Amino acid sequence: MPTLDDWNVRIRAEFRENAGYVAWSSPEESAAGRPIPPHMPGFPEKGMPLILVHHVGAKTGKTRISPLFYRPVGENWAVFGTHGGSPHDPAWYRNLMANPRTVIEAGTGEIPVEARLAAGEERARIWAEQIALVPKFAEFEAASGRQIPVVLLERV
Repeated sequence: MPTLDDWNVRIRAEFRENAGYVAWSSPEESAAGRPIPPHMPGFPEKGMPLILVHHVGAKTGKTRISPLFYRPVGENWAVFGTHGGSPHDPAWYRNLMANPRTVIEAGTGEIPVEARLAAGEERARIWAEQIALVPKFAEFEAASGRQIPVVLLERV
């Protein structure tokens, strides 16, 4: 049975082969747990645009790479700590808050960024735009019992 690490390796390879896009899951892949959703309105037919976020484990110091959905915010990126509706924040979020200077892969390039937590009106605006595009994110927030973190990855 494939692990999340197995899927991430596959997703990263597909991302790099397709300049930042990953194909939509078939119903069979979704049923098997592939972490890319079925086709959603508003996204291109070639797949979901992703970024690869490099981060360092807050406790382990181990380097990791997470493929994440994003929302462009000017020349920067917003990512969302939905963790599939879990009551816990994803590890990548905790890692970025502990070690905010990092690199992302976007399209075919690597870009140095600094992560920061969006708050107040800024968070509300970005979150509202995201759930208008992907209503499932509002379901994740309701299921989680927590406010989903909105993290800005700003070019440095």
